[in-house]
Amino acid sequence: MRILVTGAAGFIGSHFVRSLLANEYAGWEDAQVTALDKLTYAGNRENLPASHPRLVFVRGDICDRDLLRELMPGHDALVHFAAETHVDRSLEGPGEFFRTNVLGTQTLLEAAKDSGVGRVVHVSTDEVYGSIAEGSWTEQRPLEPNSPYAASKASSDLVARAYWRTYGLNLSVTRCSNNYGPYQHPEKLFPLFITNLLEGKQVPLYGDGRNIREWLHVDDHCRAIHLVLDHGRVGEIYNVGGGNERTNLAITERLLELHGAGREMLRYVEDRKGHDLRYSIDDSKIREELGYAPRIAFEDGLAATVAWYRDNPDWWKAVKYGASRGTN
Repeated sequence: MRILVTGAAGFIGSHFVRSLLANEYAGWEDAQVTALDKLTYAGNRENLPASHPRLVFVRGDICDRDLLRELMPGHDALVHFAAETHVDRSLEGPGEFFRTNVLGTQTLLEAAKDSGVGRVVHVSTDEVYGSIAEGSWTEQRPLEPNSPYAASKASSDLVARAYWRTYGLNLSVTRCSNNYGPYQHPEKLFPLFITNLLEGKQVPLYGDGRNIREWLHVDDHCRAIHLVLDHGRVGEIYNVGGGNERTNLAITERLLELHGAGREMLRYVEDRKGHDLRYSIDDSKIREELGYAPRIAFEDGLAATVAWYRDNPDWWKAVKYGASRGTN
């Protein structure tokens, strides 16, 4: 069995690959893994085992048609994580988001179609739905993205749908809530705040901190992707949630508490442009159809994440301050 994983050196993709190589997913024991990653600032070769016998690492761009045509044949499955993902960066430079997330997805799926890949999972986000004041999004919710990042991911979802509907590609889509866990780039809320506090720096909280997000540990997310890979229905979308809604202020206060820091370490900053107020997804479909349920309680996952960053300063300092790691 051979599986191609794009964005494999990033936060979520690398967790999925490490779990595959550790034989944590039934039916994929001893699978040969091809890890494809462009190694932008968000990709780190050190997130993956250096010389695992079942891992082949390829540095490359999902927009590179010739590379994909050469690389894709012979793979039984494709799990597509590769994307530009940081909302703040999309506000300043949206072009790269549409290039990678839309054109890259189309180029990748074209190669998968032409190569006869047997199964594809396209990994997306709940941000494609926009913002919701009450209730929770089901998979039938109209797409109303509010940032260039979310719009580019919504567009990529429609590309994926088209390749299923028009060409019969054996494809499913997942849309997850906000992830947290080890190896996450320090531009994101959890690792930024944790590493700032470890350095004795204030944490910058947007607006009044009342924005609500639903949090999901990366390990639970990757287990859900495996379930969809093996048992998801073709052409279907599956929401993946953690069931943990928190305001950004509540998250910040808890992180301050875990670090023994006072509110003097909290600094309010100007709110993000177009900042969505609340995300909440209804993931009853994947729970009922595939038997998914998150295993990691939020407080346990949060404490373990704080401990991981505390115990791995060499990793996050190199990433946070731009040292060259894993770029060759």
